[in-house]
Amino acid sequence: MSRDNQIIVGLDIGTSKIACIVAEAAEDGRIDIVGIGTHPSKGLRRGVVVNIESTVESIRLAIEEAELMADVDIKKVYVGIAGSHIRGYNSHGVVATKNGEVTDEDVTRVVEAAKAMNIPADQQILHVLPQEYIIDRQDGIREPVGMSGVRLETRVHVITGAVSSAQNIIKCCNRCDLDVSDMVLEQIASSEAVLSQDEKDIGVLLVDIGGGTTDLAVFIDGAIRHTAVIPVGGDHLTNDLVAGLRTSAREADTLKKKYGSCMSSMIMSEETVEVPRVGGRPPQSMPRQVMAQLLEPRMQELFELVREELDRSGYKELVAAGVVLTGGSSLLEGTQELADEIFELPVRIGRPQQIGGLVDVVNSPIYATGVGLIQYGYKYRTEQQNRYGEDKHSGGSMFGSLKRWFGG
Repeated sequence: MSRDNQIIVGLDIGTSKIACIVAEAAEDGRIDIVGIGTHPSKGLRRGVVVNIESTVESIRLAIEEAELMADVDIKKVYVGIAGSHIRGYNSHGVVATKNGEVTDEDVTRVVEAAKAMNIPADQQILHVLPQEYIIDRQDGIREPVGMSGVRLETRVHVITGAVSSAQNIIKCCNRCDLDVSDMVLEQIASSEAVLSQDEKDIGVLLVDIGGGTTDLAVFIDGAIRHTAVIPVGGDHLTNDLVAGLRTSAREADTLKKKYGSCMSSMIMSEETVEVPRVGGRPPQSMPRQVMAQLLEPRMQELFELVREELDRSGYKELVAAGVVLTGGSSLLEGTQELADEIFELPVRIGRPQQIGGLVDVVNSPIYATGVGLIQYGYKYRTEQQNRYGEDKHSGGSMFGSLKRWFGG
């Protein structure tokens, strides 16, 4: 296998940053990170492209940095998609098996039956994720192929996204001479990187706090049961500091990352920070607790919205493994402690797992989505190669299937 076929690239097009992560798949199934490129994101709002030119330029700079570090020419990427346009539905499908034994064809047919549902004209299906299969009323089956039975059912989670949002992401990538191998919901990608299989089996809530939105995913019995997007993220915290400290957005973001805290009770009263002012005014010394008093209510509001969504989903009593926080804002001091208080569940910060290579560089919740896109891409490629053989697979590109976003 040539090195080109071993390279997998994840492109996280976020509201606050573009992250391109390059990995090389080893023969033993290990994934080694070999390059990373990041650049501030200009052109997105709440996960959606609002300025194509700015987004293209940011992607190009991140790609060039990653290519230089990894010494590769990037042609294909797995891209994340997020935003408040994302919708999740649970659905159900039933078919009769053809020969009294479940085949791959039967599984394909029952999944097609489950996704035959009415969705708005401006939405397209992103993912159809099987939760379980039922054969002759025997439920809880994960791998039905080869089992005997005459009636096959499935329960699935269908995720849809706005056609225009997906088209704009693909256009931006194409303008950078990139083919999109697949488009992946960001919380699904993050879950690949930061959740263990045990957590998914026991029941866990993933909370991915991005710049413009916070993405949720509930896993029970190893399958995704509920997804949601809350239109509050790290940028809202920054904006609160801009208004409260009367400084620029760039300086507010720097102060948030360096001195920010979500728990004012954790800060000594004598601690101070230097706050740069706008318009050439001299910096002002300010108690650090003032920053915490600005950030704490917003983070508390976010976690309360997440808790309400979990209550609404009906799965609160089933997430025995607790809550996993990831995304850049999960690094703020006191985030885990505040979440402990609000959710009354075990809480941990999720960092990318089960990777090799430049582990120290990507060992942060900031890169959870980018690393997860690589792990998703590797899993997809492996499944395709096992099913069709390497010759038919040709490097894992699903770009042909993405023609649906353009009405092809």
